[in-house]
Amino acid sequence: MASPRLMSCVLALATLTLGACSSPAPTPEGGSSSVSGVAGGTGGDPGTASASPGASALTPEAYKAELDGRHKPMAAAISALAGARGVKALDQRVTKAEEALAGAAESLAALAPPAEVRTQHDAYVTSLQDFVTALGTTSGKVGARALCTSSAVLADLNAKLKALDEAGEALQKAGGYPADVVDVKAVRKQTRRLGNGSFVRKGSFGGRSSLEIDNGAPRDAVVTVMRGRSKAFSVYVRRKATFKVKGVRDGSYKIYFTHGVDWDGRSKAFTRECSFERFQKSVTFRTTVTATQIRWHDWRVTLHAITGGNARTAPVDPGSFPG
Repeated sequence: MASPRLMSCVLALATLTLGACSSPAPTPEGGSSSVSGVAGGTGGDPGTASASPGASALTPEAYKAELDGRHKPMAAAISALAGARGVKALDQRVTKAEEALAGAAESLAALAPPAEVRTQHDAYVTSLQDFVTALGTTSGKVGARALCTSSAVLADLNAKLKALDEAGEALQKAGGYPADVVDVKAVRKQTRRLGNGSFVRKGSFGGRSSLEIDNGAPRDAVVTVMRGRSKAFSVYVRRKATFKVKGVRDGSYKIYFTHGVDWDGRSKAFTRECSFERFQKSVTFRTTVTATQIRWHDWRVTLHAITGGNARTAPVDPGSFPG
């Protein structure tokens, strides 16, 4: 029996039809199919309420009790914000932190502290109010997906967070008052990137097919390919670059992709300017062996709009995106 000849095939996603093709070449040569798609605040003012000039100053014990009752909720709100995982949780925790600290700022501004710490108290309340205003602005950025991780939020709040930390420490040192509510460290704004074609998750390869990814968008991307509920692989493709994944095994796959800036390898997410999408149709890789031929499918996807694109994309809820 003659050895089977190797050939590649052309598959168009829109019609799912296979073109006739053949090749007598002794080594595999993949054909190329092409699919493409379109990848796709303001804060409130807590006010400046202050104690009436004629109000009687609290005793150190009473003032300490007032601060103590608000210390734990404020510290917990900031810590919860710093520990948020995922865009949805981050959005919720920024809002909760803003509400919790705004209430505390309003209550503390109405107090008459002991005379010896009046200066430190006023500075602390002012820093708290400034931080609440900044949280309101940051909340809008999270909602617009300009900020996507807790580290990005902390970097955005860096100056106000540091000022609140210093004001709390000053009040605490002045009389042992529980005012140091910042237990997290602000971080610098970063722009981290992986090399083009770096695998975030490298799956099991060994098939004949390939998937070429063209990211002509202005932001880097991570493409995640799912087979059923299992993640086949995830690969990093830099902006204005392409990468071909070789050895894709036969099967039907869904393709998801996220664009963004500053890749956080620990959380496996972009920290800023993030978006989440998927191709609406699955792609199928299939190898067919006959007595005279071997046929297989190669695919090429673009993550940006092109003329003649034949595959639609759809936004994905961040909580449903395969991480």
